[in-house]
Amino acid sequence: MTTDRNTRPQAVEKQDEEATKMGTSTGGQGPLEGAVIAVAGAAGPAGRATLLRLAEAGAVVVGSDSHPERLAEAVDAARYAHGGATVIGDTVDLLDLDQAREWADRTEKEFGRIDGLVHLVGGWRGSSTFAETDLADWDMLHKLLVRTVQHTSLAFYDALERSGNGRFLLTSAAGASKPTGGNAAYAASKAAAEAWTLAMADGFRKAGGEQGPRAAAAILIVKALVNDQMRAERPNAKFAGFTDVTELAEAIAGVWSRPAQEVNGQRLWLTPEP
Repeated sequence: MTTDRNTRPQAVEKQDEEATKMGTSTGGQGPLEGAVIAVAGAAGPAGRATLLRLAEAGAVVVGSDSHPERLAEAVDAARYAHGGATVIGDTVDLLDLDQAREWADRTEKEFGRIDGLVHLVGGWRGSSTFAETDLADWDMLHKLLVRTVQHTSLAFYDALERSGNGRFLLTSAAGASKPTGGNAAYAASKAAAEAWTLAMADGFRKAGGEQGPRAAAAILIVKALVNDQMRAERPNAKFAGFTDVTELAEAIAGVWSRPAQEVNGQRLWLTPEP
């Protein structure tokens, strides 16, 4: 495992102090000012948009991906777009539970807290009909869409519960609730990831007791995602009902503005329910 952590000038140390002091109330600051947010799958289009939005909101952002060059580009773009923002990249294999735990432990040790884990690891495989489904697709999607959720949730659960305003956010697809014949492996993987996330939410609920959960696990659901590169490559495509990655990033950032009890265990639809 390699890491690409920036050096720590005085401005970074100051942000660390602010992050350590941040609680559920930030006075006149926004809810993400000084928050420490980890982003899994940070090198993809949705990850890049999320790094930018969280950095803009004043968060300390720690992104991970298995592609170091693409991750470095995403981290640099967020740093340059928001001068002074603390944005760090860690190359992590989230299929390795030990690496996921090391990532969480290292982040909490360095910044004193973790206030969020945004899970954006994606992938898709499908077939023309149900009968043509290739179970190799299931094997791959289970790793990408289920196993990485399991590892990040287990690695970050305790730190998020300790935060006082922690969030675990999974991005899912409407197809998980209404699968089609050719989309069996993908829909089943997404449904499994949703069920796992809701189980995590129940853990937060029980840990909070009568006072309610101190952290929340929630699911943001889209039909599909679109970005500027996709539009450029397919200028005549309509992308009807798709959610732009910048809109997803805005919705992600907004979850910290809502009470944990309100969003914990919820499916937050960014597209009409099927």
